[in-house]
Amino acid sequence: MIEIKGLVAGYGGLDIVRGVDLSVERGGITCIVGPNGAGKSTVLKAVSGVLRPRAGSVTIDGTDLAGQEPEAILRAGVAQVPQRHGLFTRLTVRQNVLMGAYVIRKQRKRIESRYDALAATFPVLASRAGAPAGTLSGGQRRMVEFARALMLDPKVVLLDEPTLGLDPASLAVIGDSVRAMVEAGTTILMVEQNVRFGLSLARHGCVLTAGTVALSGTAGEIAGHPGLMDLFFGDARRAGTR
Repeated sequence: MIEIKGLVAGYGGLDIVRGVDLSVERGGITCIVGPNGAGKSTVLKAVSGVLRPRAGSVTIDGTDLAGQEPEAILRAGVAQVPQRHGLFTRLTVRQNVLMGAYVIRKQRKRIESRYDALAATFPVLASRAGAPAGTLSGGQRRMVEFARALMLDPKVVLLDEPTLGLDPASLAVIGDSVRAMVEAGTTILMVEQNVRFGLSLARHGCVLTAGTVALSGTAGEIAGHPGLMDLFFGDARRAGTR
């Protein structure tokens, strides 16, 4: 589904990601975890086109999209939910979601049909459609952001720390929402600072440290790896790699 090979990306004169290789299987959840500053969000930005890679390839269903403009990558079926909440708080829930269909804005029947389908998955779209997004709870706002990303029925959704800033009660809501996306056929590549939460959802994952993949495998293998915490706290020598 997604094959990332030798990815190098960064900002200014500094490379943050240094030769990342990562495979993402179709129809599941792959989670990237790692300490702050490891380059996790940089990988997602390079995949979505927000950041142009300096080297390497990002192949989706056999097509290399590395270096393409964000709109071209979106049209190819890759949508991203950013780390920080990105709703327009004065606009309604419905208006925020419909912004995700901007590139097909003239296809009104398709847009209405898609909104109705998403409302069945995310009930807040029906129950609070006319409410200003600023009146929603943190978990509800995330659901609206997920729905907006799904308006074009993408093949892949990139989730950048979906639990950031949320209270514990919202975690179950977010977990259920992510699973619903996968059940609907969407492939998820997720970055998550909450390691336990992220790996509990994922099928596969990797640990990123200092811009490189230090450990990869099934989510269970990573969660149970005896050197996992050493990777987070800087002693990678005892953890080994795979």
